[in-house]
Amino acid sequence: MSHSLCLLFDCDGTLVDSEPLLADVMADVLTRVGLPFAAPQYMAEFRGVRFANIVAELERRYGALDDATRDMAESEMRRNMQARMSRELQPISGIREALERLGAYPRCVASNGPEHKIRRALDSTGLRPYFEDRLYSGYTIESWKPEPRLFLHAARDMGFAPEHCVVIDDAEVGVAAGLAAGMRTIHINRFPERETTPSGAIALHHMRDLPDVVARLAQMETLPH
Repeated sequence: MSHSLCLLFDCDGTLVDSEPLLADVMADVLTRVGLPFAAPQYMAEFRGVRFANIVAELERRYGALDDATRDMAESEMRRNMQARMSRELQPISGIREALERLGAYPRCVASNGPEHKIRRALDSTGLRPYFEDRLYSGYTIESWKPEPRLFLHAARDMGFAPEHCVVIDDAEVGVAAGLAAGMRTIHINRFPERETTPSGAIALHHMRDLPDVVARLAQMETLPH
């Protein structure tokens, strides 16, 4: 039963609590290059969205940057984010215990972030052994959530059909991608007062509940259709 499902985890906001750090870093860098941005905007409007898409939307609102400034802003943002992750990053509450209980299930990380950022996040928080090198980045295949291709690519590489995969993601773009990929999708909704779980996804408010939900899904796999 335990091997009938493959678990596809998002990284930022699902495994590691990087989003408050990212919001702070982005607010500092983007505002200095002329794109007004406050940290709360990230959590309210852009959680899980690729950096280039955030910049494009801000440029639409406030005016375009030249290419050199745009490239400099991204390089500085990633450099500052790496430094803060090394010093401050923490795992999401309850994730280590959940991963221990889910130990028998094949699992991977599928993130919109660059692979080096995924590795740093997992290494900084001690979560890397749970995934080893089963890491998939939107930058590697040049396709990002909410498009389903990243999850479909990860599933295929892991050797599982979409219907035998479970996506675990906290962001709207990731939940949309999981549903579009035809996978069972668990929305880690840590902000239920301001976020609604889309129809078709399973809402969870804390990681401690994840193993029981996965166990129920695995049991459904074994029932005759």
